[in-house]
Amino acid sequence: MTTMTAPMSWARQAEAWLDGFGKAGWITAMVLAFITFWPLGLALLAYMIWGKQMFGKSCRTKARNGASMMRSSGNSAFDAYKADTLRRLEDEQTAFDTFLHRLRDAKDKAEFDQFMEDNRRKRDASQTAADPL
Repeated sequence: MTTMTAPMSWARQAEAWLDGFGKAGWITAMVLAFITFWPLGLALLAYMIWGKQMFGKSCRTKARNGASMMRSSGNSAFDAYKADTLRRLEDEQTAFDTFLHRLRDAKDKAEFDQFMEDNRRKRDASQTAADPL
């Protein structure tokens, strides 16, 4: 069990060391890895993309901080316009979501009605074939 924790602690230490240099450190490490041994560079690139580095912290924090969008610019006319535009866009988004929900419901109902009609036709056809008069 100690053999499994030793490589993990080494990898965590290397990750923390590269984090100290920021994105430039990660990109430099990736370029050097490509120059020395290309599969290692490819592995580092994959980690940067699907790991936490490339799209990790900065994008998530920007998406979570919706309050920064409502921060005052100092211009009251612009702030009122921005608030009105955001409210209008939210209303349009809600109306569009409602429209899509109704559209999906109508499509589901039409498909169900078609299924029932086909099922009824098959049942009627099998009954007429089974009962020759």
